[in-house]
Amino acid sequence: MSVTDERRASAKVSGSSRSEVPDTASKRDRMLVIGVTGGPGTGKSTVARMLGKLGAEVIDADAIAHEAIEPKRLAWRRIVETFGRKVLNDDDTVNRRLLGRLVFRDAPARRELEAIVHPQVLRRIKQRLSRLRRTRRVRAAVVEIPLLWETGSEELVDAIVVVTAPPEVQRERLRDKGFSDDDTARRVAAQWGLAAKAALADHVVENAGSLEETRRQVKRLWQQLVKAKRQRD
Repeated sequence: MSVTDERRASAKVSGSSRSEVPDTASKRDRMLVIGVTGGPGTGKSTVARMLGKLGAEVIDADAIAHEAIEPKRLAWRRIVETFGRKVLNDDDTVNRRLLGRLVFRDAPARRELEAIVHPQVLRRIKQRLSRLRRTRRVRAAVVEIPLLWETGSEELVDAIVVVTAPPEVQRERLRDKGFSDDDTARRVAAQWGLAAKAALADHVVENAGSLEETRRQVKRLWQQLVKAKRQRD
């Protein structure tokens, strides 16, 4: 069984027993942690921002990954050692688009990059969650993390929200960001399928229509989560 298969099997076991908001927090820790995930181009950031406007603190794993690979940091040094200076811009920042094209065409290279970056990202997410908890003023935090199950990060959150969209909508959104259809196909193939993620989710937001339709879903979701948190507390 591969590492991915083991994680998928483990997630099915843990996901099957989830309640609306599992009682994973201690009595002293009343902050609800919501994991937002999905596939490329499904609109994870859109949903995370909407939850932020409703009162949650948002932690963006992609933004943290960008911080982790800033010049001279540990992950940056390991990227240069592994892939060479050809993946750097003139100012020594990592050319993420070029690096992405390289690793999404080469599965072993992608795994090398993930082994460099993911531990740094998860460490920083845990640190930020810990700081938020210590304030005792934050009732909910959203962690937007594309590879939630793939990195074994589901244990960090109390409720998992999967954002979905049809493949044609994903492709159109990623085209607007400058990705070719081939790039999109490789990025989608590097993650679990949306159907598998949705099957394990506590909540699913279908983000194929208008922003207003998505906003209504997110508002209902927020109300459900807040109500369940109050019942738990």
